[in-house]
This record gives sequence, structure tokens and C-alpha cells, in this order.
Amino acid sequence: MFNIAAAQSGGPTSAINSSLAGIFTEALKQPEIGAVYGSINGIEGVLKDEFVDLSKILTSDYDIDLLMKTPSTVLGSCRFKLKDPREDDSDFRKAAENLQKHDIKALFYIGGNDSMDTVMKLDKWFRENGVDIKVIGVPKTIDNDVAETDHTPGFGSAAKYVAASLQEIIRDSRVYSIPSVTIVEIMGREAGWLAASSCVLRANGEPAPHMIYLPEAEFSEEKFIADIREAQKRYKAVIVAVSEGINIGEGFSSELTDAFGHKYLSGVGKYLEKIVGDNIGCKVRSIELNVMQRCSSHIASLTDITEAKEIGEAAVRAAVSGESGVMMIFRRISNNPYRVEIVTASVDEVANKEKLFPEEWINADGNNVTVDALNYFLPLIQGEPDIEYRNGIPVHFRLNQ
Repeated sequence: MFNIAAAQSGGPTSAINSSLAGIFTEALKQPEIGAVYGSINGIEGVLKDEFVDLSKILTSDYDIDLLMKTPSTVLGSCRFKLKDPREDDSDFRKAAENLQKHDIKALFYIGGNDSMDTVMKLDKWFRENGVDIKVIGVPKTIDNDVAETDHTPGFGSAAKYVAASLQEIIRDSRVYSIPSVTIVEIMGREAGWLAASSCVLRANGEPAPHMIYLPEAEFSEEKFIADIREAQKRYKAVIVAVSEGINIGEGFSSELTDAFGHKYLSGVGKYLEKIVGDNIGCKVRSIELNVMQRCSSHIASLTDITEAKEIGEAAVRAAVSGESGVMMIFRRISNNPYRVEIVTASVDEVANKEKLFPEEWINADGNNVTVDALNYFLPLIQGEPDIEYRNGIPVHFRLNQ
């Protein structure tokens, strides 16, 4: 019998705790697995020997169910980049020491493409140094930009929130008779998946957002203004969805970067608001959805929450069968009926890579997406979890009260 540990890394989502629940519940079914530990703040907790016994926290089916519907990372997170072990392997030796101290022989790391860098480095160092610890990656991110997998847990719920919020913005914008332009800035560093997902409103006959601008398409201010003028010929209230990562030149990303070298983005919507105001002069406002996109579990996708748990369960089975240095992935079989299978991919093919939105799903004008995108997105936002409310507010699971 051996013990396992799970850790969460990177940005929060509405589904990452569901993957943790899946790891925990599947481990209970495996006779060779003893204790299930949680590492506080990702790999930092492993290095600091900060583990909690999840069986002492998740003491009932109610706890597990509530955890699945709770957003963010119940164990905390980090953006910690391990050094190149060829230059300094002290972190790797400390990780091995602390994991072995608790007889942990499998580590499950829930995170995005940068987090898979940690999985890749740990697995390689453990193998090369004869350390019997398996390392398995479990994907998550609202950006949907993790390589190899069809989609990532957390994305479907974020897409559902974005679409619902846009629909409410649309209703608000049509109250008055005067012409207006509303620009909605949506997360997505270099990949425009989340902004593109706003197209799902078409399934209910909503023509807005009238334009969608993504990092994967060339952007020019002149064409943007021309697109707005053209849309105004048909719509009094023009709605624009724009990814925060579109290329509008220098000055719209902070000089500050995270541990993986990614610049913090800001100001795209506000800049475009000024451009419209200066060139068209109509009523214009920009709205930045910001962090609400990540943790809006009150409107989560049941498909997302369910799949997040299932991919966590599959990760445990993969480790028990002897796999290591892999990330669990979804492989789509069909859109309608929607079917996926969960398999593994080498983490070497995932770490530090990005899956961009397909260029063939962007229209010829570079300002919208095709029906193929709609067919891809729509299954991911289906279903609504049964949310418990107390005093009118959704109830969340909290590790530290």
C-alpha cells in the first residue's frame, strides 16, 4: 500500500476542485492506495512539506459534492517555476525527500500548460535518479489553451458565464433609442478561445456579439472602425467581444511578468472605447469581465463539473496502472451526440506549449467565428449543477474557515 498527493496550480476555475474530488474518490476505491494528501499552494507545499490529509477534511459525501461545486482552489495555488535541474536540483531533492517522508508514490498536479512544466521536470528527475514516484498531470484552465486535449476543465463554465453576461449586457444596451457601442473585454492571453465562445448566443437566435476579435487574427484600428460603422447600419446597439490578447501595439501589457515570463495584460477594451469615441462619437462604453470569468460557479456548466471529476478519477487509474510523465486529455469523438474519451498524452508534448484557436474557424474578415466554432463550444456549456443556497447566497466549501 502507498499514499498519493494532489496539488493545484495556476489560475482558479469553477471546476478545478471537482478534479480534486475525482482524485480523492477514485483513490478510495483503489485497495493499494492508503492516505490521500493535499499539498498546500501547489508545488510550494511539496517543497515546504505542507500537506493535509484529505480524509480528515472530506468526511462525507456532502463535503465531496460541495467541493465539486466550489470555485477556485481549495488547497491554494502558486505560479512557481522549478529551476533547470541541470543547474540546481535542490528543489527536486527536497520534493523527493518530502514525498518519500509521507510514503507518497504518486503526485497529481492539476494545472495548465505552465504547470505541466512542473510535471515534466519532476517526472524526468525522478526517473533519472531512481525515485519511485509517479507524476501525473490533470489539465485545467479557463483559457482552453492546453495542448493535446480537446478542451480543458474550467473552460466550459467560464464560457457559459461569458455568454450569459454578454446576453445581459445586450439586453441592457438596447434600452435606449440612441446609437451605442459596447466593447466587452474577455480573458485570453495569446489564445482567443474564451472570447470566441461568446458565439454560443447564436444558438438561441441572438445576433450579438456582432463582432468577435481574437489574437489569432490580424487586427487594425482602421478596419475595426470600419466594422463598427458597417454594423451600425443594421444595429442601433452594437456589441463587440474582444480578447484581451489582441495585438494593438505596445503599451497594453504590464512590464510585470509571472514566473513563466507571461506579461499581465490590461487596457484593451478601454483603449478601443477611446478609438470609437474619437472616430465615431456615439455613446460607447467598455466592460472588462476580469476575474469573474474564472470563479462564477453559480452559473457553472454541469458538463464541465462532471468531466473535471471524471478526468481526476482517470488520472488515479492511470497512476495505478503504472503511467507517469503524462497528462490526462479529452479526445472528442463527436459533437452531436456529444461524446469524449479520456486518454493520456506525454507531458513533453504539453508543457510550455499553447493551443491556439483554429484559424479556419475565423471568418474571412477576421472579425467573427464560423459555425464550426459554435458546434465545438455548445456541448461544453450544457447543464446546470444543483447549487445549494444559504441566506440567498451559494454555499462554498472552505478549507480554512
